[in-house]
Amino acid sequence: MSDYWLTAAETEALLLSLRVAGLAVIMALPFALVTALLLARKEFPGKAIVNGLVHLPLVLPPVVMGYLLLITFGTRAPLGAWLLETLGIRFSFSWTGAVLAAGIITFPFQVRAIRLALEAIDSGLEVAAETLGAGPLDRFTTITLPLALPGVISGAITAFAASLGEFGAIITFVSNIPGETRTLPLAIYTAIQTPGGEVLAARLALVSIALAFGGLLLSEVAAKRVRRLSGR
Repeated sequence: MSDYWLTAAETEALLLSLRVAGLAVIMALPFALVTALLLARKEFPGKAIVNGLVHLPLVLPPVVMGYLLLITFGTRAPLGAWLLETLGIRFSFSWTGAVLAAGIITFPFQVRAIRLALEAIDSGLEVAAETLGAGPLDRFTTITLPLALPGVISGAITAFAASLGEFGAIITFVSNIPGETRTLPLAIYTAIQTPGGEVLAARLALVSIALAFGGLLLSEVAAKRVRRLSGR
């Protein structure tokens, strides 16, 4: 019977995964919103380069991203050493580093979904509001953001589901430390490497599949509900 229930260590990995994925999405969301606005509404020199850098995590091997994070935010790297000595923030070999890695890897999902939603908005609505005296902040909070909300929600949930599955960047940047950085994918990897761990790996894989599938379904349902409420 015990084969069908998660052990304390597995539950710990599951809860850590949910915490890492949730914080990664929350921390990245404001930056994704600003970046999407910039790419959707502004023309500026180097826009193609900015767009390429934003989407780079989608095409780079996650291990490369983990290595780049390690040489940037590691305790021996200038920036990482400064953050540790000045602010007491340590990313490498810590769950906070897992949040940083997952947030960067899944950042393009949020930017892309929000940008598509912004580009689909009828610009005439914002122009009409401007002629009636609405300022930029008023137009954004009363017209742009509500209309783009399905994209914001869809991007956030997709990024959350993708964060739950992130492996390469996390293991490269923060290693595989039980109770600290061992998320579900790392726990599955550990089980596979352990003699007799096939049942454990299969159980955790099923949990991961259920979470990812549930996240995608929730994304669709939430987006449709928001569109219905907003009359679109």
